[in-house]
Amino acid sequence: MNAPIVQYKNVRKAFGDVEVLKGIDLDIAPGEKVALIGPSGSGKTTIIRLLMTLEEPTSGVIEVNGENLWLMEKGSKMLPADEKHLRAIRGDIGMVFQHFNLFPHMTILENCMLAPTIVKKKDKAAVRENALEMLDKVGLSDKVDLYPSQLSGGQKQRVAMARALMMKPKVMLFDEVTSALDPELVGEVLEVIRGLAKSGEMAMILVTHEMDFALDIADRVLFLNEGVIEEEGHPEEILVNPKSERLQDFLSRFTSSR
Repeated sequence: MNAPIVQYKNVRKAFGDVEVLKGIDLDIAPGEKVALIGPSGSGKTTIIRLLMTLEEPTSGVIEVNGENLWLMEKGSKMLPADEKHLRAIRGDIGMVFQHFNLFPHMTILENCMLAPTIVKKKDKAAVRENALEMLDKVGLSDKVDLYPSQLSGGQKQRVAMARALMMKPKVMLFDEVTSALDPELVGEVLEVIRGLAKSGEMAMILVTHEMDFALDIADRVLFLNEGVIEEEGHPEEILVNPKSERLQDFLSRFTSSR
C-alpha cells in the first residue's frame, strides 16, 4: 500500500467550550476520493478547514506527505509552524468553497492566472496557456474575458474549480460546493467534479449532502456525528446498508433518485 497522503492522528478542535472534533483518526490514500456526510455541526467542514490551515487544531497531528502540517523541525526541536512552512505544505492542497471567492474586478482568466504568477512566480505566458486549458476542462473556454458578475452561480463555481486546479494540487477539498446554487445549476457543477474524480490521480475530500453523487464517485464515505466518525466504509455499505440507527435516521431525510 502507498503511504497516506493525508493523516489525522487524534485530532481535536474546540471553539471556546464547544468541542467540534473529538479525536479524529483518518488516513487518505493518494488519489482516494472520500465523501464526508453528516448533520449540520458534526465537524465535516472543520476537518477540511484544518487541512487548508484556515483553522488550527486544539490538539493532535495532521500530516501531509509525511510532514507535520502544524509543527516544523528546527534543530532538534519541534516548533509551531511558521507561514513559510504552512505555505510550502499547503501548496499541495486546493480548496473549492461554497461561495466561489472570486475577485470581482478581474476576468475569469485573470482570476485563474493570479496565484501561479504571484505565489509560484511562473512565466505569465505559460500560466495563461494553462489557464485556458483549465477553463476549457470545466467548459468555460468561451467565457474567459467575462467578469464574475456576468456568470451564473454554476459557472462561477466552475471557475473556482479551474482556479484551484491551476496550482496542481495533490489533494482537492470541496466544501458543500453546490449548497449556494440554484437547483437547476447543481448538475453542471457535479458533472465537472465527476469528470475530475474519474480522470485524475488527485485525492479528493468532499463535504456533501448529495448522496447519489457520493455513491457514484467516492471510494469511501465517512459519516460524522457530534465530532466523531461514527461509521465509514464503501459507499454501497454506508449509503445503501447503513448499520447505525443514527445514520439510518440521517439518510431517511434524503429522497433518493436512485
